[in-house]
Amino acid sequence: MRSLAFSDRAVYLPDADALVVADIHLGRADASEVDFPLGERADLTERLATLCDSFSPAEVVFAGDVLHRFDRVSARDVEALDSMLETCRNANATPILVAGNHDTMLDSMCDEPVYDEYRLADETLVAHGHEEPDERAPFYVVGHDHPTLDIEGRTRPCALYGPDAYRGGDVLMLPAFTRLAAGVTVNGMSAADFQSPLVSNSGVFRPFIRDDEADETLTFPPLKKLRRYL
Repeated sequence: MRSLAFSDRAVYLPDADALVVADIHLGRADASEVDFPLGERADLTERLATLCDSFSPAEVVFAGDVLHRFDRVSARDVEALDSMLETCRNANATPILVAGNHDTMLDSMCDEPVYDEYRLADETLVAHGHEEPDERAPFYVVGHDHPTLDIEGRTRPCALYGPDAYRGGDVLMLPAFTRLAAGVTVNGMSAADFQSPLVSNSGVFRPFIRDDEADETLTFPPLKKLRRYL
């Protein structure tokens, strides 16, 4: 398995010196009219700043679904995105925007280029995961499905790592970075249940859960084996 550092629904790739987060879904709070205690913008920005402080990445890649709503963005959405991009720059990291299926208006919100997929320094390809990438890579990092794992009645966001899972390359699927978006419990999911075409055999994917309070990453067997115990 590749060298990866998980923290707070994100992953740092040391060989690429890049931090990747997926599924931020800016505007989720407004769309659902929920009352989030810390405020959507403050929560996302403060957590991103902590990650940048921890890893000091050269690049921060937003792996799609930066926005939640397809048809419009509010002034608060623009301000929140600006705040997150500025957080990266203040940490001397270059922000990279990758479009997801929700990001139909992303390129109109800022001056940053928006990529369909982005190749890191170590040849990893970052895409959102809602469609097959154009390029091939030894390693793919995606989001899109918002994976969670149900352990003893408690549902927790997880990353999923599948060796040789797509076109002979490994696949890492990240959980949603926002804490407002609903997760999808992967315990019993078959490949057909996933929305991402990069998952053709769900059983090979191994869940990883980050316990930041204990400062440890919990590693589980591949789903095919893990299902016997869940």
